[in-house]
Amino acid sequence: RDIFSVYRDQAASTALHCLLKCYALSLKDKIDVVYAIESRGFLFGPYIGQVLDIPFVPIRKKGKLPGVVERLEYGLEYGTDCIEVQKDGGKAGKKALIVDDLIATGGSLAASCQLLTTLGVDVVECFAVMELKDLNGRQKVPSKVVSLLEF
Repeated sequence: RDIFSVYRDQAASTALHCLLKCYALSLKDKIDVVYAIESRGFLFGPYIGQVLDIPFVPIRKKGKLPGVVERLEYGLEYGTDCIEVQKDGGKAGKKALIVDDLIATGGSLAASCQLLTTLGVDVVECFAVMELKDLNGRQKVPSKVVSLLEF
């Protein structure tokens, strides 16, 4: 359940990157852009974009991105959170993949889908390396969800 442990083991890290590459290639010609959720999604999103030779765009917490941003405030179990994407990174008509390290309650992925949809982006798929199945997070996500490991 600790994503960083994979990078302490060279064989595990190599295996993960092989799986990510195979997954990315399965999306060839299906997506135009990769978005990733701050911060651990940044470990995988840029790599998937590189494999497919398509842009990577970060989704970050409020106040972290320069320029003009689109913002979405969403509810948490005990409060609210806010995510942003640069407006020039969310182009209408683009087909997108959203990447994160973990699907738990699904709140971050669902909010990211909602944010991009308001910009006219078609979220084709959401991907996470790990998923906590007992929390049923994928039920909240309006797009197809793929995870490599389920706990």
